Amino acid sequence: KIASCEQAVTMMTRGLSLLLLIVQPQRRTAFVPVARPASFAFRSRHDDHVNRSQRSFVSATHRTQYKRNEPRSILTSLFSSQKVEVDPGVVEGTDLRIVKYPHPSLRAKNDEVSITDEQESITKLAKEMFKVMYAAEGVGLAAPQVGVNKRLMVYNPAGDSQRWLDETIFVNPQIVEFSSAEDEEMEACLSFPDMEGEVVRSKWIKIEAFTPKGRKIKKKLKGWEARIFQHEYDHLDGTVYIDRLSKETREKVQPRLDELIDEYDGDDGMA
Repeated sequence: KIASCEQAVTMMTRGLSLLLLIVQPQRRTAFVPVARPASFAFRSRHDDHVNRSQRSFVSATHRTQYKRNEPRSILTSLFSSQKVEVDPGVVEGTDLRIVKYPHPSLRAKNDEVSITDEQESITKLAKEMFKVMYAAEGVGLAAPQVGVNKRLMVYNPAGDSQRWLDETIFVNPQIVEFSSAEDEEMEACLSFPDMEGEVVRSKWIKIEAFTPKGRKIKKKLKGWEARIFQHEYDHLDGTVYIDRLSKETREKVQPRLDELIDEYDGDDGMA
């Protein structure tokens, strides 16, 4: 009987050892992370970009229809059916206000930012500019549009405050190369309410800029982002989108420009 018990224990021990050998590899592989396919993130971002039917930026297109390979006539007709500007007025959390033509800050010289001396103030200004931008349902804003003549721009191609990872702040930006290829899209500007016109821009650009912390950035921007950047960059050079309208379009909007001049009372637009 004792021998039989010892044999039973031996068999049980061997069985447990065999079971452990079978189970142990499974335990080691059970927690190996499964990587998400790289194309998944890219595809979802790309599809969102192409299929978003309404986009805007404070100083350029506002909720304009933008789909690749669509006929120009469809783009124009869809754009014209949308509200082309949103004036947010007083925005909670900031004293910044969008200034309107012919406010002098739109044509004034914009000074380069001294990042060493102005880092804290520029970071605060950029955050408040985003608040104004989102309140205006825009995707980009240049500092002179809020009465601050500094070479600073902010944008978010998604125009969605929840997608804060898409937010970009450029300090002292420069365009170092333009593509020879161009396209023409409808643009408008909150500093020029109730008017719009088609503007020719380079399809891609190469830029250099700094972050508020002083890190240098070199990038090639294409398509939608390149157009946003070019529009905002114009503001930093005292150029506004009406300067780029065709002679025919400029004549059409001139009555509205005259109205804006009459409406301007010299107020700086700030609280």
